[in-house]
Amino acid sequence: MNKSIQSDILGKPAEDQEQQDRYRAPALDKGLDILELLADQPEGLTRGEIVKALDRGPSEIYRMLERLVARQYVLRSLAGDRYSLSLKMFDLAHRYPPNHRLVTQALPVMDRYVKEAEQSCHLGVYDRGNVQIVAQVSSPATCGMTVRPGTRVNLLDTGSGQVLLACESDERRRQMVAEHVALDGEVQIPPDELEHMLEAVRATGYRQRESLQYFGVIDISCPILGPHGHALAVLTTPYIRRIDRHAIPSLDRARELMLQAARDLSLLANA
Repeated sequence: MNKSIQSDILGKPAEDQEQQDRYRAPALDKGLDILELLADQPEGLTRGEIVKALDRGPSEIYRMLERLVARQYVLRSLAGDRYSLSLKMFDLAHRYPPNHRLVTQALPVMDRYVKEAEQSCHLGVYDRGNVQIVAQVSSPATCGMTVRPGTRVNLLDTGSGQVLLACESDERRRQMVAEHVALDGEVQIPPDELEHMLEAVRATGYRQRESLQYFGVIDISCPILGPHGHALAVLTTPYIRRIDRHAIPSLDRARELMLQAARDLSLLANA
């Protein structure tokens, strides 16, 4: 491309560089460098690894990490030696409609599911110790079970929470449990029993069992997996069986449809 044409299209490089230098914000750049680095590290990094990767002084990285932890953009491991991203930026992005990439991709798939299964479904993500519902599509039937977007549900006693826990590393799972604060009505599950439930999820790839919150509801929860096998989100249907003459898809068929929906969303999320 002719350089003069390139300058017309892209602007004048010398002036752009001069403007960038004039408006530099070193502290902000430092914080953004840390966030961008941790975004590619699902297992997190130690402070020393961050210092080495960014080629900066230990003291300046320490101060910036402490502020990012205090503002909940970065999480410190239980042992205190590793740092990883929280979902706070996802939460901020969720507040801004044009950036609803995950929800935008999920809604058509969820809509297809509810029409085929004749059941409602909702999408949840991990958020500061519990699960936040970020999208919901109602059943086309006259009655159905719905969970409003923005609702927070318990991490330990729901299908959504258990699937998110099951798809994490041991260290990350311990951290999530440590961050958990019980919400209203939480059912207490002994640690051994919870671990058995999580092992079952890992073995089958989904979680299906009677709801611990409502009679007559069977929750089917399936993970939306990221490139490293961790759950980016969880898709759940509260299956309600009809007892009148209207025939709806069976529980087994609803599970098959839910698993397919989760696979489709995993592919979209990693595209």
